[in-house]
Amino acid sequence: MPKDAKSPQKLNSNRSTVTHKIGYALRNPGRVAPYLRRATRDAWLRHRHPDHVAYYRAVMASDTRRNPEAAVGSQTHDRWLALGRMQFDYLVEHGLRPGHRMLDIGCGNLRGGWRFIDHLDAGGYYGIDISPDILIEAKKTLTERSLQDKKPHLTITEDLTLDFLPADHFDVVHAHSVFSHSPLPVIEECLAHVGRVLTETGFFDFTFDRTEGAEHQVLGEDFYYRTETLLALAREHGLHARFMEDWEQRPHGQSKIRVSRSPLPAEPA
Repeated sequence: MPKDAKSPQKLNSNRSTVTHKIGYALRNPGRVAPYLRRATRDAWLRHRHPDHVAYYRAVMASDTRRNPEAAVGSQTHDRWLALGRMQFDYLVEHGLRPGHRMLDIGCGNLRGGWRFIDHLDAGGYYGIDISPDILIEAKKTLTERSLQDKKPHLTITEDLTLDFLPADHFDVVHAHSVFSHSPLPVIEECLAHVGRVLTETGFFDFTFDRTEGAEHQVLGEDFYYRTETLLALAREHGLHARFMEDWEQRPHGQSKIRVSRSPLPAEPA
């Protein structure tokens, strides 16, 4: 079983309960102090920024100051490279071609983005993020990888209405580790509008933290959803949606759903 495989025990855990927190603390005493620091910081930021986007922008500013790679969920540089490679390989296996136009929602510091930029034709990559701090780091990654001639677009955004983007334009839309940090209204906002920017044959892949128990959140940062909740939400907005079983074998703790305007082709046996 892969390192990050989703065990039944993990899928049914409710990380917001006192029982879970006590058990976790007893099993991982070295993580208690960092958790308390994080909880204190998040409580202060939530007090100052009651709006979720403003709050999470402040979280990213705080995390980016400490370590830009850890801010996007990679505790080591090797893990940063591995997760970027995993995102890239998966989409190439699923048909991402150099001539495609790609929208990367929550592009971060280009963990996967620099590989997409290198793969796509010049001007084919459009990355957006709510955090100006992490986008500064994205520009550094772009320069370090000597990808300026690929003319990628890197843009800050306030929401996920995507209203500043052209209709019927993107062959692939991608959101890795975005909905895992998003309350349901933010996810719904994206699903309500992403169909407009997708081409007729395009698709939108997003990862999420999956639970088979009660849906819950931890510290306002980490959100756990049942698969059917997100599938149903996509269908409510006229999208075709499918849980991506082949992603489950990847060494990553999150799951993946794909949505599109047109019916999705059958998965290979």
